[in-house]
Amino acid sequence: MKFIRDSVHGNLQLDDFEVKLTDTPEIQRLRRIKQLGFTYLVYPGANHTRFEHSIGTMYLASRLALNLQLDEDTHSLIRCCAILHDAGHGPFSHVSEGSIESSHEELTSKLIKESQLGDILSEKFSVNEVLKVISGEGPLGHMISGELDVDRMDYLLRDSYFTGVAYGVIDVERLIYNMKLENELLLLDGKGVQAAESMLLARYFMYPSVYQHHTTRIVNSMFRRCLGKLLEKQLINEHEIYRYDDIDIISSARAVNGFIGDIMRRLDNRQLFKRVYSLKLNDIPNPEDIFKMSITSIKKAENDIALDIGAGEEYIMVDIPEYPSFHEMTTPVSVNGDIVPLGDISNLVRALKDARFNHADLCIYLPEKYSEKASELNFIDYLDIPD
Repeated sequence: MKFIRDSVHGNLQLDDFEVKLTDTPEIQRLRRIKQLGFTYLVYPGANHTRFEHSIGTMYLASRLALNLQLDEDTHSLIRCCAILHDAGHGPFSHVSEGSIESSHEELTSKLIKESQLGDILSEKFSVNEVLKVISGEGPLGHMISGELDVDRMDYLLRDSYFTGVAYGVIDVERLIYNMKLENELLLLDGKGVQAAESMLLARYFMYPSVYQHHTTRIVNSMFRRCLGKLLEKQLINEHEIYRYDDIDIISSARAVNGFIGDIMRRLDNRQLFKRVYSLKLNDIPNPEDIFKMSITSIKKAENDIALDIGAGEEYIMVDIPEYPSFHEMTTPVSVNGDIVPLGDISNLVRALKDARFNHADLCIYLPEKYSEKASELNFIDYLDIPD
């Protein structure tokens, strides 16, 4: 047995098989992937890693498995799936996903099949069963990747702890205690509705405060554009993005002249682009229209703005916010023998659904030296927002 001291959950115990998994290069790489990407430029303490999150998720998955009274083999399976669930994340976590075609879940499955992870897993489990759980299939999959999953519980607690933002504090004990398996469904007991509402509120407030903080979005947009150019020049292999860590990308970008090197120097020294325009989604009749904008129309807007202010087109960034989806709303809840979605029995959840666009906005960023010229433009004229 081995103990790892975790900042959030305390001493976490791993058996010999779990140590064998975590000691592979594929999982150790996660120590060099920041959980919140470049958010440390906004919150200096946000230097925690995907490795920490993975073992924290393992701990909560284990707690839930014990509460559900799963047999020993299934319990072990869930713990290992939790360790592996983010193994395919690219550098700087979700930030890099905006520049590649595959999701981290797809890349995790690919990595397990192609690496020693698959060989190790096959000593004890069916690899296909592991892949199903990690991808969120069935009641076991919903424990790791579902509406109220342990992945989300850990990252809210962990991100809140390391950023110092108190919104992410949730009642994990009550959530886990009130979850149960019935007829191949992972359900929340009616007594846990308040805890689920608390978790949804935490996510709602963490988005504008951390995940979609206006400076975080600027930094992420700069990095994604930089990474996109690295991929275009084939200096990074998109199909093996899960083999790189944060330092690999930073080093590659620093070594390139022109736009790529300039952006990385700006990130190194926190010389960030400025937000020159913001369109609040709740100020337009149908906020959903913003997410229907095509890449072609966004590129055209960037090119036209660049032409009018005399800047390079790559330096103009039209940033669409992350879609504010709250899957917790569909969590099945057991109430007096019936199974109903959380959103149907909670006025608070319904209110959050209506309010989810309150903090979302479409933004335009560019270097500070162009901000004076940009102030003369009417940016809405450049945006082709579908009706």
